[in-house]
Amino acid sequence: MYAIIDVGGRQIKVEPDQNVRVPRLEAEVGSEVTFDRVYLVKSDGDVRIGEPLVDGAKVVGEVVAHGRGEKIVVYKYKRRKYYRRKRGHRQAYTEVRITNITG
Repeated sequence: MYAIIDVGGRQIKVEPDQNVRVPRLEAEVGSEVTFDRVYLVKSDGDVRIGEPLVDGAKVVGEVVAHGRGEKIVVYKYKRRKYYRRKRGHRQAYTEVRITNITG
């Protein structure tokens, strides 16, 4: 069984008992979160595809942790003009353990 959900503008394939990293959510560690923007649900050979969302489908998960991803370096450069800009960025994420898929 798996589902494809929309979280923060990204589509993520999730399965029960799987930990996934999603863009930062405003939720406490240990709390339950529900994702109701479900595009596809597959269970026991039965595939339900939404147009655009599957009616009545939802994915429930538990917040495990908050964190920040690996650092990426953004470097801008223009030759012969002595224009150089170096910036770093770490994207915030929330780790969620998927507990249930219904629909």
